[in-house]
Amino acid sequence: MNNDYIKGMEDAYNLISQANIDMISLWLEYTFLSWQWWFGICLSIIPWVVWLKFRRKESTYRLLLAGFFVILISSWLDVMGILFGLWSYYYNVVPFSPAFIPWDFTLLPVAVMFSLQVTFKIGPIIRAMVFAAFSAFIMEPSFVYLGFYNPKHWKYIYSFPIFIVIYLVSVWISKRSHFKNL
Repeated sequence: MNNDYIKGMEDAYNLISQANIDMISLWLEYTFLSWQWWFGICLSIIPWVVWLKFRRKESTYRLLLAGFFVILISSWLDVMGILFGLWSYYYNVVPFSPAFIPWDFTLLPVAVMFSLQVTFKIGPIIRAMVFAAFSAFIMEPSFVYLGFYNPKHWKYIYSFPIFIVIYLVSVWISKRSHFKNL
């Protein structure tokens, strides 16, 4: 093994570790129990409670599978964007995740699951475009306005096609033939 490589990797991991320690200290001092933290907690819990009450019971597993896909892909893309310095979040619910948990683990998947169970006379592509437009051009700017999100090197228009793809794949997952029809 190359000793320079091993030393370089250890140095990089030490920097990551120190950055995490610094982030936790900042979180404890400025975020924990602030109004922003409580708002994030509410955004993380209330949509799930509403979904549990109003979901179509016979479609629960199918909707959860689609929602789980949204959680996986949105949180992975979110972390990648943070790691590459494209955007950042402030006032995270927990200090151990760079991604904004209310967005990735609640708001996006619950919105997709509600949309999937409501049958409109509108095709999935139009619904995907409406979902993407709402997410990219209304929700993202709202989080900027509230001070939760900083799109440093990112424009809302970049999110639009990503949200379309996420929605359409969720539709495809929810329509798999091993499920009963909605």
